[in-house]
Amino acid sequence: MAVLAADAAGFGPAAGSRPAGARCSAAAPQVPGLRGAGGRWVHAGVAELEGPFWKGRALRRLLRPFGLLGCSLSGLPCAAAGIRSPFLSCSNLSAARWSHLHPANMLSSCKVDRLYHSKALTSPYPGSRVERSRVPEDKVGWLTQWEDYNPVEYTAAAVLAGPKWADPQINDKNFSPKFNERDGEVERTSRNGLYVVENGRPRNPTGRTGLTGRGLLGRWGPNHAADPIVTRWKRDGSGNKIAHPVTGKNILQFVAIKRRDCGEWAIPGGMVDPGEKISATLKREFGEEALNSLQKSPEEKASLEKQLQRLFSQEHFVVYRGYVDDPRNTDNAWMETEAVNYHDETGETMDNLPLEAGDDAGMVKWVDISEKLKLYANHSYFIKLVTEKRGAHWGEDPGPQCRD
Repeated sequence: MAVLAADAAGFGPAAGSRPAGARCSAAAPQVPGLRGAGGRWVHAGVAELEGPFWKGRALRRLLRPFGLLGCSLSGLPCAAAGIRSPFLSCSNLSAARWSHLHPANMLSSCKVDRLYHSKALTSPYPGSRVERSRVPEDKVGWLTQWEDYNPVEYTAAAVLAGPKWADPQINDKNFSPKFNERDGEVERTSRNGLYVVENGRPRNPTGRTGLTGRGLLGRWGPNHAADPIVTRWKRDGSGNKIAHPVTGKNILQFVAIKRRDCGEWAIPGGMVDPGEKISATLKREFGEEALNSLQKSPEEKASLEKQLQRLFSQEHFVVYRGYVDDPRNTDNAWMETEAVNYHDETGETMDNLPLEAGDDAGMVKWVDISEKLKLYANHSYFIKLVTEKRGAHWGEDPGPQCRD
């Protein structure tokens, strides 16, 4: 299955038309406001693509501008284009997601890693003994009928206690959230477009997780984070860049932290505070977790701030914006992030910033980047995109080549 949706560049079916043999499922919940300008045909449900248009080159040419070749977005099997492959598993991908895809999500148009959620299906739920209801791979997508679906309801006590970073319960009479829009200082829009709200609760756009409620997440719907990926070239004692002996490509290093909550290595990011700009979150989180800025004296903080400003004001690029396959995700609350790469080309800036773990970090260090990295959530995917952008070493296997 795959979703039909028109985009601004003219991809997708014309108004009121479909490729021969494609039939559209009306069983999907309709998301308001998706019929685009210019009369182009946009459907919030799913089309089963069975016609000859979707086989071979025509399908590949349609998907390539979006960087979806080799990409799995829901993990459900699909017979479209005559290929039994997870990259066409898009049964729960809304038209909004197609029409809002950001180039930053898709730097590689040839081989993109699997983006459907798998870590969001794992048990026990982090920080608890709660077991999710098992969700088979072919039942992840919401558009797959599953009358016996019986997810476990769970919201952590720390969230129910009502800290300032958390929403009230959905049935609280004083709580009237404005989903799919900015709600005062709280950003309730998704990087992936409009999401469905069912029985007053937002629905995870990537599919079922086996758990309802919010788990450890404070917000109903998207919980926004920012991940600063700070990199430099690996160098020898003489200051020369070190290349990988097999690929011949220079090796990148990035600043990684070991999370206190789960012990996994990760990018030193964190949650965006209400009303806070992403750029401020990126700099603040890096300072708190990788430089232990919260424990510094006023004089030390002032010095760190100047050096951080130098690093974070230089040229950078957005690596990824959107849904994160996070083990904390539920059917009603999920993580989204903006990952940004700040590269210290000469290494001079970071040489003057001594790494020191702080806040949520147990350890911090420079880590060589390669395909062998095992990181939290889908952070390895973000790091891979950075190596593609920088022309750095990732793996010894070049992978399949793009072909029409």
